[in-house]
Amino acid sequence: MKNVHGKVILITGASSGIGEATAKALAAHGAKVVLSARRGNRLEKLAAGIGENAVYLASDVTNPDDMHALAALAKSKFGKLDVLFANAGIMPGSNMSERNVNDWMAMVDVNIKGVLNAMAAVLPEFLAQKHGHIIVTSSIAGTKSVPGNAVYAGTKHFVRAMLDSFRMESVMEGTNIRTTTIYPGAIKTELLNTIAPSETKSMVEAFYQDAGLEPDVIANAVLYAVAQPDNVDVSDLAVRPSKEG
Repeated sequence: MKNVHGKVILITGASSGIGEATAKALAAHGAKVVLSARRGNRLEKLAAGIGENAVYLASDVTNPDDMHALAALAKSKFGKLDVLFANAGIMPGSNMSERNVNDWMAMVDVNIKGVLNAMAAVLPEFLAQKHGHIIVTSSIAGTKSVPGNAVYAGTKHFVRAMLDSFRMESVMEGTNIRTTTIYPGAIKTELLNTIAPSETKSMVEAFYQDAGLEPDVIANAVLYAVAQPDNVDVSDLAVRPSKEG
């Protein structure tokens, strides 16, 4: 894909699932990838498999300094930065009545503040060069109400509203920064591992086992968005199993 080759793309949550699959897909089409996650050993293995077009830094999206270090790494290694894929997220779902406040705050820290920290790190470069592309993983839960997962859904609704508002700001300011919000449905990733054992979790796991899609389908959606001509903004992409309501 012509508009992917040579682009420098920063990916958070790259150590497994959607992030890992996306890094491989983009690199296979000639992109240079800057990989972020907390598990450095996983990143090292992924980067080694990709080769010279990959660099990594064990980093935490909840730490603004880590995100700025990633942006600096992209510049020092590859000389530029074209795309941010803010993909890191957690989903320790429960009913609000259970008052799992620590889980609520963890989701706010990763799913909301983590996205903002990554954006804050890349925006100076994007604004200075007057182009860039910000892609964020929301969720089908960011498009509807989800009993049993209210806080998670709320964080994903935030992503949707924030990025679309930013898109309009970019148009008004003439900064030429494209935005894409991805809404995955049931995708077979490690996200379910963050849910405490319960009857609900068992039901969700059974559905994912039966109908869940592989992370590659989201990687292909990201690839599609990045590959579009610079004057095309693919703002929203929902990708879910055909069995998912």
